[in-house]
Amino acid sequence: MDTLRYYERIGLIGDIARTATGQRRFSDDHLEWLGVLKCLRDTGMPVEQMHRFATLVRAGDHTVAERIALLEAHKEAVDARMDDLAAKRDYLLGKIDYYRSLP
Repeated sequence: MDTLRYYERIGLIGDIARTATGQRRFSDDHLEWLGVLKCLRDTGMPVEQMHRFATLVRAGDHTVAERIALLEAHKEAVDARMDDLAAKRDYLLGKIDYYRSLP
Protein backbone atom coordinates (compact mmCIF):
# COMPACT_ATOMS: atom_id res chain seq x y z
CA MET A 1 0.00 0.00 0.00
CA ASP A 2 2.89 2.36 0.69
CA THR A 3 4.02 1.93 -2.92
CA LEU A 4 0.58 2.94 -4.19
CA ARG A 5 0.59 6.05 -2.01
CA TYR A 6 4.09 6.90 -3.20
CA TYR A 7 3.17 6.39 -6.87
CA GLU A 8 0.11 8.57 -6.39
CA ARG A 9 2.12 11.27 -4.60
CA ILE A 10 4.77 11.48 -7.35
CA GLY A 11 2.21 11.40 -10.15
CA LEU A 12 2.69 7.91 -11.56
CA ILE A 13 -0.98 7.24 -10.94
CA GLY A 14 -3.62 9.86 -10.62
CA ASP A 15 -7.29 10.72 -10.65
CA ILE A 16 -8.21 7.93 -8.27
CA ALA A 17 -11.78 8.12 -7.05
CA ARG A 18 -12.34 7.86 -3.32
CA THR A 19 -15.20 6.72 -1.20
CA ALA A 20 -16.80 9.00 1.39
CA THR A 21 -14.39 7.50 3.93
CA GLY A 22 -11.35 8.23 1.76
CA GLN A 23 -10.67 4.73 0.47
CA ARG A 24 -9.24 4.58 -3.02
CA ARG A 25 -11.47 3.11 -5.73
CA PHE A 26 -9.30 1.81 -8.56
CA SER A 27 -10.82 1.46 -12.02
CA ASP A 28 -9.94 -1.34 -14.44
CA ASP A 29 -7.72 1.16 -16.28
CA HIS A 30 -5.88 1.94 -13.04
CA LEU A 31 -5.35 -1.76 -12.38
CA GLU A 32 -3.98 -2.28 -15.89
CA TRP A 33 -1.64 0.71 -15.47
CA LEU A 34 -0.50 -0.60 -12.08
CA GLY A 35 0.39 -3.86 -13.84
CA VAL A 36 2.58 -1.90 -16.27
CA LEU A 37 4.27 -0.05 -13.41
CA LYS A 38 4.84 -3.30 -11.51
CA CYS A 39 6.52 -4.85 -14.55
CA LEU A 40 8.76 -1.82 -15.00
CA ARG A 41 9.66 -1.78 -11.30
CA ASP A 42 10.21 -5.55 -11.12
CA THR A 43 12.61 -5.34 -14.06
CA GLY A 44 14.61 -2.61 -12.38
CA MET A 45 13.48 0.53 -14.19
CA PRO A 46 14.40 3.57 -12.10
CA VAL A 47 11.47 5.64 -10.84
CA GLU A 48 12.66 8.62 -12.90
CA GLN A 49 12.33 6.57 -16.10
CA MET A 50 8.97 5.22 -14.97
CA HIS A 51 7.84 8.80 -14.47
CA ARG A 52 9.11 9.75 -17.93
CA PHE A 53 7.24 6.81 -19.43
CA ALA A 54 4.04 7.81 -17.61
CA THR A 55 4.42 11.37 -18.88
CA LEU A 56 4.82 10.12 -22.44
CA VAL A 57 1.76 7.88 -22.16
CA ARG A 58 -0.34 10.77 -20.88
CA ALA A 59 0.94 13.03 -23.67
CA GLY A 60 -0.74 10.92 -26.32
CA ASP A 61 -0.02 8.92 -29.44
CA HIS A 62 2.55 11.35 -30.84
CA THR A 63 4.98 10.03 -28.18
CA VAL A 64 4.84 6.39 -29.27
CA ALA A 65 8.31 6.46 -30.88
CA GLU A 66 9.84 7.89 -27.71
CA ARG A 67 8.04 5.29 -25.58
CA ILE A 68 9.39 2.53 -27.80
CA ALA A 69 12.91 3.93 -27.48
CA LEU A 70 12.62 4.11 -23.69
CA LEU A 71 11.30 0.54 -23.46
CA GLU A 72 13.94 -0.78 -25.88
CA ALA A 73 16.72 0.81 -23.83
CA HIS A 74 15.25 -0.70 -20.68
CA LYS A 75 14.99 -4.12 -22.36
CA GLU A 76 18.68 -3.90 -23.26
CA ALA A 77 19.52 -3.19 -19.62
CA VAL A 78 17.37 -6.14 -18.53
CA ASP A 79 19.07 -8.38 -21.11
CA ALA A 80 22.50 -7.34 -19.83
CA ARG A 81 21.51 -8.13 -16.24
CA MET A 82 20.10 -11.49 -17.34
CA ASP A 83 23.34 -12.34 -19.17
CA ASP A 84 25.34 -11.41 -16.07
CA LEU A 85 23.11 -13.53 -13.85
CA ALA A 86 23.33 -16.46 -16.28
CA ALA A 87 27.13 -16.31 -16.15
CA LYS A 88 27.07 -16.21 -12.35
CA ARG A 89 24.60 -19.11 -12.29
CA ASP A 90 26.94 -21.14 -14.51
CA TYR A 91 29.80 -20.38 -12.13
CA LEU A 92 27.71 -21.59 -9.18
CA LEU A 93 26.81 -24.78 -11.04
CA GLY A 94 30.51 -25.38 -11.65
CA LYS A 95 31.24 -24.96 -7.95
CA ILE A 96 28.41 -27.34 -7.04
CA ASP A 97 29.77 -29.94 -9.48
CA TYR A 98 33.27 -29.46 -8.08
CA TYR A 99 32.18 -29.94 -4.47
CA ARG A 100 30.06 -32.96 -5.38
CA SER A 101 33.12 -34.55 -7.00
CA LEU A 102 35.15 -34.35 -3.80
CA PRO A 103 35.55 -37.58 -1.84
